[in-house]
Amino acid sequence: MRFHVLTLFPEMILQGVSHSILGRAIADGLIRVEAVNIRDFSHNKQLHVDDAPFGGGAGMVMQAPPVYEAWEAVSQKIASEQGEGIRKTRVVFMTPAGRPFSQEIARELAAEEDLILLCGHYEGIDQRVIDEIVTDEISIGDYVLTGGELPALVVMDAVSRLVPGVLGNDDSAEDESFSGMYLEYPQFTRPREYHGREVPEVLLSGHHENIRKWRLEQSMRTTMRKRPDLIDPARMSKEEAKIYRRLLAESEEYGPSSE
Repeated sequence: MRFHVLTLFPEMILQGVSHSILGRAIADGLIRVEAVNIRDFSHNKQLHVDDAPFGGGAGMVMQAPPVYEAWEAVSQKIASEQGEGIRKTRVVFMTPAGRPFSQEIARELAAEEDLILLCGHYEGIDQRVIDEIVTDEISIGDYVLTGGELPALVVMDAVSRLVPGVLGNDDSAEDESFSGMYLEYPQFTRPREYHGREVPEVLLSGHHENIRKWRLEQSMRTTMRKRPDLIDPARMSKEEAKIYRRLLAESEEYGPSSE
């Protein structure tokens, strides 16, 4: 998996991916991250890539030519590496106006060999270049950040975890929150007792089927309590539906919103 980030702050991207799981994945050659400085494609000596907006208004807008030429250079490089003509590699523009990022989108993007991430700044990017090169607009939440670098790092982290080999144990990605309909079950490790609280006995039993059932029920309990909006009874297996009905019947903790 190869990420190509178009940014005004390449050092922010490269520093952000140099640690923990992403850093190891890069060292092992499982993913590659290239940070392309849009300023390198500026058309003036001062390396400015922004100008005042037509029609007036506060702030500055990133100009179309440097962004387009940065994209063009990356596209040509991708084509050269793959021995093909220039093709439309997916270009993800990080913007509050985009689709809310989700695990489903992360899985979709993880199927790509190359992914171009476009990071905006100032008051935005000239709409003409967005219309010409962007294939996807993604938001990581309903708030405004200084630039697209932090959202790009979020997307790369989530997508990279789905690349085979990155987590070491590929089952880890499937067990985590949002990989299915439920949040992740509680986790425990040594010591067995802490502040008077014991590790659930079933986890010490060595009985894999009982552990699986306990984890499923705990995932459903957690989801019903914290994110009932994620639950769709129509998608449940018979086992899940049985647990769901029992949990609703035994407690008012989950409330009417869990229906």
